[in-house]
Amino acid sequence: MTHSAAVEHHPLLSRIEQALDTIRPYLAADGGNVRVLDITEDMVLQLELLGACGTCPMSPMTLKAGVEESVKKAVPEIRAVEAINVTPMGEQPAGQTGRPVQPNPVPTPQF
Repeated sequence: MTHSAAVEHHPLLSRIEQALDTIRPYLAADGGNVRVLDITEDMVLQLELLGACGTCPMSPMTLKAGVEESVKKAVPEIRAVEAINVTPMGEQPAGQTGRPVQPNPVPTPQF
């Protein structure tokens, strides 16, 4: 995985990558991945969502419940995790609006 020059020599990077490696198979199963972009001075891990993760309506939940929890558990120094490229719900591709669609009822045949 490639990193920005600013984060490449950060002392926490190897531990963060190990934590991310534990969840990458789950992300990859859905066609996605993450890349470390930066670790801010106030210990916020900034990630880029790759592949399907960049446009998935579940990305915010996956980021908080999966990625952030895994990273913070393995690297307690990290205060928060944020994605710099989460697609807003209104800009999701067709069929991924994030709102459930009411199904059309199918009539029950009378026998």
